[in-house]
Amino acid sequence: MLRIFNTLTGRVEEFKPLREGIVHMYTCGPTVYDYAHIGNFRTYVFIDLLKRYLKFLGYKVVHVMNITDVDDKTIKGANQKGISLREYTDFYLEKFMEDIETLRIEKADYFPRATEHIDEMVKIIKVLLEKGYAYRKGDSIYFRISSFPDYGKLSKTKIHPEKSYSRIDSDEYEKEYMSDFALWKGKKEGEPFWKTEIGDGRPGWHIECSAMSMKYLGETFDIHVGGIDLVFPHHENEIAQSESFSGKKFVNYWIHCNHLIVEGEKMSKSKGNFYTLRDLISKGWRPMAIRYLLLSTHYRNLLNFTFNGLSQAEQTLQRIENFLVDLESVRGGNVSNPKIKELIGEAERSFREGMDDDLNISIALSAIFELIKELNKITKEETISEGDKEQIMNFFKKIDSVLAILPQRKKELPEEIMKMIEEREEARRKRNFEKADRIREELRKMGIILEDTKEGVRWKVLKDL
Repeated sequence: MLRIFNTLTGRVEEFKPLREGIVHMYTCGPTVYDYAHIGNFRTYVFIDLLKRYLKFLGYKVVHVMNITDVDDKTIKGANQKGISLREYTDFYLEKFMEDIETLRIEKADYFPRATEHIDEMVKIIKVLLEKGYAYRKGDSIYFRISSFPDYGKLSKTKIHPEKSYSRIDSDEYEKEYMSDFALWKGKKEGEPFWKTEIGDGRPGWHIECSAMSMKYLGETFDIHVGGIDLVFPHHENEIAQSESFSGKKFVNYWIHCNHLIVEGEKMSKSKGNFYTLRDLISKGWRPMAIRYLLLSTHYRNLLNFTFNGLSQAEQTLQRIENFLVDLESVRGGNVSNPKIKELIGEAERSFREGMDDDLNISIALSAIFELIKELNKITKEETISEGDKEQIMNFFKKIDSVLAILPQRKKELPEEIMKMIEEREEARRKRNFEKADRIREELRKMGIILEDTKEGVRWKVLKDL
């Protein structure tokens, strides 16, 4: 049974969805004003790990990830480029989708855009005004924090309305108290706006998530996930406006991923340690090594992203890949080895126990490497059957449905590479070993290791081709 840390209660709890067999999950998605960086992807990879494990446990997961395509940053970027907000955000949304595919992050069932859900936001704001939770000031509308006694229950922050809280709203709008936050921002020169029943303007950031999550998942749903930096004020504000609107509990489990730092320092463009996924790939790093490093530290711990760690991630993945390639070449007998089924069963139990314990990834990964160690001993000293080999391969496929770190092995190499291998084989037959060695070295630099065996040449692919 999965147990997970709930930020709302401050403890690890047994996970029980509202509806048996189905999990409704909402993710705070990207603000599409620039390329997503590795700190963003630390959170998105964790969310993918959680989602995949829920599916591994047999749940159907209905997943919503919002797209923030209207806010100060997107408006500023579009104005600087002299293009429409839609054209500007479409570009970065497309790049984000490419990046999550590169990292094998499963796509959400819904990717609602803020600009396409203005009506839903207006509906909530109207109700909040009618109930007295919101008020007008000029052309803008604000949520009155003092009207919601439970404010601060997620972040454990005690708010005094009369004090200034500059993090809550960066825009310069008049309001009763600095702690109150904007639901609707009145029309301003140089900004896109919508004509609505509540006036001309655009939504505040926080109302977007409440409107989109409740539309697709209902007024109460199972899981809300995001980075720890969103706990306050964003998620706190979501709770206040959503529960004031519906009169119901908003979310049962709030799950947050900790920060990522780079080489022991906060990531910053001014420090030269700011990296997008594309930056790392352009330096020659494999996407799956990046994914492995991002998920290999427990989600509630600070992740120190280092290039040494990335190199170790490459080596770790290669160790698994080498094991699977070597397994394919092992001659299988007709009689099954009883130790194989026992070892696989033990590995899966350990993997599940680790993941069930608040997604303890260290224990889960250790189960895999312990299995590889024991299986290596057996394949060197004892015989295994073709059925044993199939059991082992099926176990790794099953585990990889959660981790998604193993290279997608191709049965055939690209035609030009196959020609080089054939050319090398021809050189060896003609005893032109100098040419054969030269081709072998060229292939090694391309990430393909050749091994000459009694059954003929075989190869290992060290990186994506």
